[in-house]
Amino acid sequence: MDQEMFHSETMTDPVEVARSGPSLTVMEWTRSEARHEERVDQLLRPHLERRSRNGKHPVCDFLFDYYSIRPYRLRRWHPGINAVLHGTEARRFLDRKGYRETPEGISVDPKPATSKKREAVRWIRSLLRACASRPPQFACFGLHEWAMVYRSSEWRHQGLPLRFSEDEVARVVEAHTLCCSHFDAFRFFTQKARPLNRFQLGPEDRLQHEQRGCLHVNMDLFKWACKLQPWTPSVLVIDCLELAFAIREVDMRASPYDLVALGYPPIKIETLSGKDEYEHHQRQFAEEAAPLRQQLIEVCNNVLSSQSRR
Repeated sequence: MDQEMFHSETMTDPVEVARSGPSLTVMEWTRSEARHEERVDQLLRPHLERRSRNGKHPVCDFLFDYYSIRPYRLRRWHPGINAVLHGTEARRFLDRKGYRETPEGISVDPKPATSKKREAVRWIRSLLRACASRPPQFACFGLHEWAMVYRSSEWRHQGLPLRFSEDEVARVVEAHTLCCSHFDAFRFFTQKARPLNRFQLGPEDRLQHEQRGCLHVNMDLFKWACKLQPWTPSVLVIDCLELAFAIREVDMRASPYDLVALGYPPIKIETLSGKDEYEHHQRQFAEEAAPLRQQLIEVCNNVLSSQSRR
């Protein structure tokens, strides 16, 4: 089990804590850049080693496909919006999209290049704000993964064995109320499972339904952090990635798949103790995600306020 992927041992550089408007000397920003590359290399090494031999891990590699992660993009350090890099060495950042030279130094251009990009930032902020303001719900018990195999001989992770027969999976699903509020999970429900869900979700329903108790909503913070680059400081992107790795493990442990051979004991949500365990993780992830979400909202605020001053 790639447990080392979930929480890197590299401590965040004190310089990187100043996410809003730091003025960085050459020594400061090159040190932050090097520490970022070290942190990313530590996180991605198992994935890259597997990929080099055409291997694939059904738990740990999922995020790379689901979010279309490109390792080289993650390794590329960005200081974040309002940061200023000093020194002639910083001029190499001008070869990247979204950077500019000012009398103070090299920085990310705070203004979106197109109206479409500006509206995307506005929509992301609306979703993040909606999730932050909506009360968290902790009653789904990870049944979305069960609904993805319900009454079907084909399922998403065909290479993995199930802990139960098809009928036993169905009995677990039918003994509960499906209340998935995340469209990207709901869309993978089997045809027979969809009518059982409390919400019939479409992509247009995200703002009305997504909520911060949902594992996938908190995992998605990584997606929004990436979409907001280069405005998002890289330290925040990797903080979101580490949280997503941890969430993914719990997500699959609570599923109907048998992952014991891979080193993952099940969270038996079909039992009362399993439900309690799952809810404990949900609450912990919601707490860890809250400050990351707020920082992403601030990134959006900075971008949109810069646009209004144009």
